[in-house]
Amino acid sequence: MALTGRAALVAALGSLPVAIVAPSWTGVLAVDVPLSLAILCDYALAAPVRTLQFTRSGDTSVRLGETATVQLTVTNPSRRPLRAHLRDAWPPSSWSSEAEQSSSRHEFVVAAGERRRLTTVLRPSRRGDRRSERVTVRSFGPLGLAARQGYHRVPWTVRVLPPFTSRKHLPSRLARLRELDGRTSVLTRGEGTEFDSLRAYVPGDDTRSIDWRATARQTGVAVRTWRPERDRHILVVLDTGRTSAGRVGDIPRLDAAMDASLLLAALATRAGDRVNLLAYDRRVRARVQHKAAGGDLLSAFVGALAPLEPALVETDARGLSATALASAPRRSLLVLLTSLDAAPIEEGLLPVLPQLTRRHTVLVASVADPKVEAMARARGTVDATYEAAAGAQTQAQRRRTADQLRRHGVTVVDAPPDDLAPALADAYLALKAAGRL
Repeated sequence: MALTGRAALVAALGSLPVAIVAPSWTGVLAVDVPLSLAILCDYALAAPVRTLQFTRSGDTSVRLGETATVQLTVTNPSRRPLRAHLRDAWPPSSWSSEAEQSSSRHEFVVAAGERRRLTTVLRPSRRGDRRSERVTVRSFGPLGLAARQGYHRVPWTVRVLPPFTSRKHLPSRLARLRELDGRTSVLTRGEGTEFDSLRAYVPGDDTRSIDWRATARQTGVAVRTWRPERDRHILVVLDTGRTSAGRVGDIPRLDAAMDASLLLAALATRAGDRVNLLAYDRRVRARVQHKAAGGDLLSAFVGALAPLEPALVETDARGLSATALASAPRRSLLVLLTSLDAAPIEEGLLPVLPQLTRRHTVLVASVADPKVEAMARARGTVDATYEAAAGAQTQAQRRRTADQLRRHGVTVVDAPPDDLAPALADAYLALKAAGRL
């Protein structure tokens, strides 16, 4: 039983004249006994909570920053009308602000034997799965003095997907890809190309392109023409260790890396390449295989990345290297999204890097912090001088780390969160234009 504020108000108003006119136990009982009887009657006439029936419907997924709508249908099978307050409990991260949480509280009336549909609007502030916890109902009697209270578990899950804000850069990169395909689809010969067709020999053609068997079957000299290979393999590796948990601006490094990997996957898929995904720290956190994903690769990427969270452990570089090599049995472009911090690179990645570069083209992408550059430019006060020294030192360390990677033949992309995705896409296109894919 739950007493309402109305019961407390009635008790207070009844006790006031008793305290003034007849301050005695008799006066108290004269007020409390009728009030208690009224409360018991009100409680008895309230619709039962345990027999209520609930069903859910609505959205099961939503992109971060957008709204999801979940409907809760309440059926009242009893013979009494249901006058209720209901709280549909979800995790706090299901909303961006406390004001939005009011959508989970409802006041309603359901007649006997009827049903009512309630709507809760969610605007999640984090990726991952948001699960409804329980539905708490307070059923009031006709006098509003007392209420029955109970809860029901009505499970529902809304998966919050990465926002993919870098999608806006896709049209411009696709235009560059078409230009690149048009420029490289000329009839050329070279290593790593696919046979296209035969044509007549013209002066200046490479004599090594002559097809002697075809020439013997016709009157003129025939040469083979070639086209750039498609169906290349790309393995995107997300480092989900402790360094990915750091925040740059308003977002974690891991989220910026996810956004960049989605743009790369969308671009490479349009280019006819096979893209696989691996998320690793000390074990495999997520994996997407191009064959298993089929034509809906981007959706498979988004679904695999949605529940991914950083692990507060040091990444096992040897385990990552071994898993990447096992996941990419043939020559591939290996894109590693990790940190350029000196210690993890020098102690972890550099010792195993020769194993990777021996078999694959390696590209390392990292999220840079614009505040470090701002610190390096700070001037004027003693604190600013110290900040400038610290920022310059951090920048120098990152440059040294990048130079070490480049000496091993690794392509390095180091850009702020908003620029990482287009920079990674540009690096992929540059490698494609240079024939390194």
